[in-house]
Amino acid sequence: MGLIDKKKVMRSFGRQAGEYDGGSGIQKRIVMRLLEQLRTEAVTPVRLLDIGAGTGNLLHRLQGIYPGSCRVGIDIAPEMGRKAREKAGREENLHFIAADAELLPFADRFFDVVLSTSTLQWLNSLDISFAEAFRVLAPGGVFCFALFGEGTLHELKDSYRLALDASGRGNIDRSHLFFSVKEVEKALVKAGFDSPLSHREIFLEMHDDVPALLRSLKKIGAGNASPLPPQGLGGRRVMHELFEIYRDNYGIDTVIPATYEVIFALATKPDLI
Repeated sequence: MGLIDKKKVMRSFGRQAGEYDGGSGIQKRIVMRLLEQLRTEAVTPVRLLDIGAGTGNLLHRLQGIYPGSCRVGIDIAPEMGRKAREKAGREENLHFIAADAELLPFADRFFDVVLSTSTLQWLNSLDISFAEAFRVLAPGGVFCFALFGEGTLHELKDSYRLALDASGRGNIDRSHLFFSVKEVEKALVKAGFDSPLSHREIFLEMHDDVPALLRSLKKIGAGNASPLPPQGLGGRRVMHELFEIYRDNYGIDTVIPATYEVIFALATKPDLI
């Protein structure tokens, strides 16, 4: 993958904390699917951790599944934690901390379940974060997560590359590269997890046009999910080419699709460790 600037990610999501819940449709669908997966596991956690908790949507829903459990959420953007605490009100056993997925501020073997949705794709490598999840899990603990896979936004990325080529700027492509299923499974095994299970699902969203798609990504803080470089589309010619190519190649009637490949995984820390 290309190098990810954590400070940029933190600023991007922090700026959108107030609007995140209104624009996070795809994330909400992923949360619901993860909860379905988690319900099939016979676990009764005393303490559970959500990595990249955002405004706390997953942790709020977990109250109904694991009443009485201590639920902790971390997010690299402090503004997300503040918004989550506002929403939580006086809800008991619910805590939010500003922290990094690659440097968890918790003791070894502290949690029974570690969760994460729509977060881990913002890392340069999965190795460190998976090792940290393994460290803070108790033996027999479960690591259950969902992240965007390599097919995510392929229409936008392909159209952007073609637009760059058409404008003679094909050598400046800085597209965000997402992890593959094989990379996820390899990192889980390397971290020490037992027999990890993973599968991919495709989610589709429809937008009026490319600007509407880009606005939706920005609204949820994921502007850096698009393949666009920091300076934007690189000029009016590239912008015009991108819009035309996307519509011509992928348009359906009056709308355009945006594909999200989501990798769901579940792994267990061995009992004997």
